[in-house]
Amino acid sequence: PTINSMVKKLSNKKLVAYAPYKGISLTDKGQKEALSIIRKHRLAELFLVKIMGLGWEEVHVIAEELEHINSKRFYQRIDELLDYPKVDPHGEPIPDENGKMSSKKKVTLNEVVEGGTARIVAVTDDEKSFLDHLNNKGLKIGDSVVLRKREAYDGSLLIVNRKKVQQSLSHQVAERILVE
Repeated sequence: PTINSMVKKLSNKKLVAYAPYKGISLTDKGQKEALSIIRKHRLAELFLVKIMGLGWEEVHVIAEELEHINSKRFYQRIDELLDYPKVDPHGEPIPDENGKMSSKKKVTLNEVVEGGTARIVAVTDDEKSFLDHLNNKGLKIGDSVVLRKREAYDGSLLIVNRKKVQQSLSHQVAERILVE
């Protein structure tokens, strides 16, 4: 009942198209609103990292609160201060004011061949525990790694970073790291 009530409210606001027992989809207006919220959230995360000096592992919850600030000028100014960034601290694209996003072809670290070199460009998990784990491994966006070995038994990876430090990553962790 709660979900049905919310869907009806969103439908009344013309944000979703809804037919009982047929499913829901975003309208053009709903798509625009969703991209606006994504933009606010990702700009807030980047602001908190770049300007406020917080860690990438601690900004998600704060950005969820900031994304509700309904001031176009506030987010325009953040965009200006950050020199119109294209990605957030987790490597996800930031929509521009018109809702346009650039996207590059990315694969998971698990898809890299043994002996291959890749650059970490994003993560698909922004949970604090996962980002803390990457911090403990010394891995961050922009790092280049070489895949030295893939374990046949469990798919875990042995990687080496630029500083020649070897790290072992589980298959589950490597699946959440996107590379070029």
